[in-house]
Parts: sequence; C-alpha cells; structure tokens
Amino acid sequence: MTTPFTAPVLRWYAQNARDLPWRQPDATPWSILVSEIMLQQTPVSRVLPAHGAWVRRWPEAAALAAATPADAVRQWDRLGYPRRAVRLHASAALITTRYAGQVPASADELRSLPGVGSYTAAAVASFAFAQRHVVLDTNVRRVLARLVTGDFLPSAGQTAAEVRLAESLLPADACLAARWSVGLMELGALVCTSARPLCDDCPVRDQCAWLRRGRPAATSRRPPARYEGSARQSRGRLLAVLRSANGPVSPDALDAAWLDSGQRARALATLIDDGLVIRCADGCLALPGEATWPAPDDARERIATSRPR
Repeated sequence: MTTPFTAPVLRWYAQNARDLPWRQPDATPWSILVSEIMLQQTPVSRVLPAHGAWVRRWPEAAALAAATPADAVRQWDRLGYPRRAVRLHASAALITTRYAGQVPASADELRSLPGVGSYTAAAVASFAFAQRHVVLDTNVRRVLARLVTGDFLPSAGQTAAEVRLAESLLPADACLAARWSVGLMELGALVCTSARPLCDDCPVRDQCAWLRRGRPAATSRRPPARYEGSARQSRGRLLAVLRSANGPVSPDALDAAWLDSGQRARALATLIDDGLVIRCADGCLALPGEATWPAPDDARERIATSRPR
C-alpha cells in the first residue's frame, strides 16, 4: 500500500539525501547501530566525526568488547550523554558472547541490548536489515503532525495515535518502508524544520494540512533547560578530569573542575550510579575498566540493564 505522500517524498529523498556513512550500501549493521546510539539527542554534524573515528577504531562489536569501558568513555569524548558509551560497550560484549559477534536482526533481540529502546531497535531493524517497522523520531513526528494533523509541532510525548497514523502510512513492502522512514527523517531535518520550515521546498506542500489551516502557531511549550550551571555541565566537567587522567585520581582532583561542593558531590554520585565512574578501594576515582574493572556485580547489572531516561 502507498499513499499520495509516498512517491513525492521518495523522489525528494532520492535527489536530496545527505551522503552519510551509515546510509551507504556497504554500511554494516554495527556501523548503523553505532550511528543510532550516537544520534540520540545529538545532531548529525557532531555525530559524523565521532562515528567515523569510532568505527575506524572498533570496526566490529568484538573489537569494542575487547577494549575497556574506560576506552569507550574516552573515545566518546564530548559527544554528550556519556552513559551511551558505557551502554554501547556493554552491547558490544553481549553481541560478542550471545550473538557470535553479529548484530541481531530482530527488533526483539535488539531491544535486549543495553541502551537500545523501541525506537533504536526499530531503526536498526529497518535500516540495517530492511524490515518493516514504524520509525518515529522527532523529525518524523513533526513532519506527520504538520502534514496530516495540521499541528505545527507534535505533542511533548509520543502517543498511540501517532503510532497508528505512522503505521497507516507505512508502505507494505519492507524495503520501501525503510526508505520511506528515512525519507521522512531527512525531510524533517532539512526542510520541515522545527522553527522555520522551508515550505516552498517541500515535496508535499500541496497536501500539507498545516498549510491549509493557515500555518497556526504552536501552543506554548516549556523553554529548553539551561546548560550553563546545570547538572549536565557539572557532570561533564568532572568526567573530563577523569578522561584526561591516565588512571585513578584523588577526589581532590575534581575540586577545581566544579567549585560548588554540594553540586559537585551530587554530580559525582550520579556518575557513580550510572557506572561512568568507579570508586576504588583506596577512595580514588576512575573510569570503569581502570584498576577496578570488572565492577561489583550490582554495578555491572545497572550498566547492563539501564535504559536512556
């Protein structure tokens, strides 16, 4: 089944798709999985160099599994949300031991990997294995909200109605469905953007419900949280000290990284809880895999079973 939107979007994508390494015909499932983990809450412009460096260093899951979690955190550098690095390392270990080094093809098996939720599982199954799944990222949700329901922006959280709508528009052919999904993603990233959509360049502008409604403005939404002075910033500063060290450091080494002692202590506690920092027996602090890995069983379990929040 196709809809009046299918052919225009696919033609537009064929002519305008960005040349991204994880979209190349020879891209491996491992490369695609790495890209999807990195692209969570991170723009393509920042992911491109990080992805290239990562897959050059660890071209397959077994190579990363043979490294330490500390290696993964250091390689992640300043990409943001570094828990993803620890989870990706844990996923590589699981792929190596449970799936003989091959990224599993089924969405259910993909969801068993640390840090892989329903969206990432559907995306990898679609783009790496040409399976038919609804792939609803922020860009796709925004395009469908404007094109079909006439809203400038989708609701804050994904709804069952959105999933049903996306399913109703998904081509029956699996390969075509995967291309449709990535085409919608690209349309949202390049044309149907969040703040200033380029409607004159849109291949489905004549069918857009939002345009027919006269481009109504979005209902008020909370402004994005400030980064300056935030818990995220303090965590990043502390982690940077440990990344730059060659091994465990004294807790005093973190004092200059964040002057607010109360916030520093809270940030350190969350880093330890997330498995990004290990407290050594002598009280020193280290990245996982340095002097104290394997971690205690309860810490390993937190790393292996945690999901993005």
